[in-house]
Amino acid sequence: MAEMTVQLVAVERRLWSGTATSVVAQTTEGEIGVLPGHEPMLGQLVEGGVVRIRTSEGETVTAAVYGGFLSVTGSGVSVLAEDAELADEIDVEAARSAVKDSDDLQRGRAIAALRAAGHSA
Repeated sequence: MAEMTVQLVAVERRLWSGTATSVVAQTTEGEIGVLPGHEPMLGQLVEGGVVRIRTSEGETVTAAVYGGFLSVTGSGVSVLAEDAELADEIDVEAARSAVKDSDDLQRGRAIAALRAAGHSA
């Protein structure tokens, strides 16, 4: 099975790195799926998007991302987010509360967090 090296990095920390079979991300140009051997490209991530990484072990790593870039090179994929949260780190109840009681920016982040965690707003 073909693999590629993937890094998911936020400004403050590295969230995940390893080998993967696919990456799906939401960019300003639309949702993109990247498989090993993909043409090099650079895409701007949407504010409040979701990134899904299918690992070589068959697991799925899901994260809510808030701005940044997706870089695809011959050696792999780098997701460079301004901020990001892994799905298993998301406080679903706090996100639901933020959807109801926050300004537009925080509401958008909360909705993305809920989507990444597999919940609806």
